[in-house]
Amino acid sequence: MKNIEFGKIGEEKAIKFLKNNGYEIIERNYKTKIGEIDIIARKKREIIFIEVKTRSSDNFGMPEEAVNEKKLKKIEKVGNIYLKRKKLDLPYRFEVLSIIKEGKDLKIEIIPI
Repeated sequence: MKNIEFGKIGEEKAIKFLKNNGYEIIERNYKTKIGEIDIIARKKREIIFIEVKTRSSDNFGMPEEAVNEKKLKKIEKVGNIYLKRKKLDLPYRFEVLSIIKEGKDLKIEIIPI
């Protein structure tokens, strides 16, 4: 399976996982000139900007390790653009949704950033 296909499967699993854990999905693949946020969700009165990272193994590190300082700053900028465009004045946070294949199963974990 190609990386792009596996990534799309991971994103679908992420949506299901988030919904099952009380998140309301607001946007998917929100794009600006600066960059993209995979998922924007709401839980209670808080907006959550979520970067989904999917890996078929941990041979090259954990999925969340791919969110470096540069990527985090980009996510923060895009998140702030979203809040301004939607005129939202709500608390917000950023998370990485780490998905890693373990045998036939997927291990899914939310990591605050």
